[in-house]
Amino acid sequence: MDLQLSGKTALVTGASRGIGLATTAALTAEGMRVIAAARTTSPELAATGATVVPADLSSPGAPQRLVDQAVAEVGPLDLLVNNVGGGDDDLVAGFADLTDEQWQRTFELNFFSAVRTTRAALPSLLSRGGTIITISSNGARQPHTGPMPYTTAKAALTAFSKALATEVGPHGVRVNTISPGPTRTALWESPDGHGAKVAQALGIPQQELLARLPAEAGMTTGRLVEPTEVAALVAFLASPHAASTAGADHLVDGNAVKTA
Repeated sequence: MDLQLSGKTALVTGASRGIGLATTAALTAEGMRVIAAARTTSPELAATGATVVPADLSSPGAPQRLVDQAVAEVGPLDLLVNNVGGGDDDLVAGFADLTDEQWQRTFELNFFSAVRTTRAALPSLLSRGGTIITISSNGARQPHTGPMPYTTAKAALTAFSKALATEVGPHGVRVNTISPGPTRTALWESPDGHGAKVAQALGIPQQELLARLPAEAGMTTGRLVEPTEVAALVAFLASPHAASTAGADHLVDGNAVKTA
């Protein structure tokens, strides 16, 4: 299927690995001119052909600087992918042990970074009748399944996107979210990431945790989500084939969330 994205422009945040890297690769493969924002770059990201811009979007002024540079590099934006997130490696404690600083840091990265980047990019997107796709989490619907600050921030992100879709939809901008379940990324697989911390807290090897995770999360597919599966949906939702899809939250979680 021709997604009719060739020659269009995109900004992808959190692009160095995982879903962001897969999304950058999928969009450049469709012929889009992509600005890939990340705190650190990698050979894999450089190989996509995207223009890589260093950015730490947890800093309040960084989103505006990023969007200004993106527009200077590729022109007005047709697509914004708010993917940056995570940062919950130290959030395995219970509520009473979580500090204000941990809550604030998690919300800065997982919620406010998207709010600020969207605000900065919106004039450009309005001028092009563009699309905003934000990567949330199925934890927004099942907040008990992950660290409380992280899933709460993701729930706020999903609600923000739904409200924004109603406001900007009549002006030609489509807004959707994608909510993956446990995905084969560094968050779970890195030896010093969140998965490793959870395994340590449970007193089991990390590989055992990963083997048990799909079943314990209720994923009837029996495996973790692949980043490329999320990226494929991003590309489709960005395309004219999804022109009537707006204000929706799309689960990619192997049927972990079973409510309608």
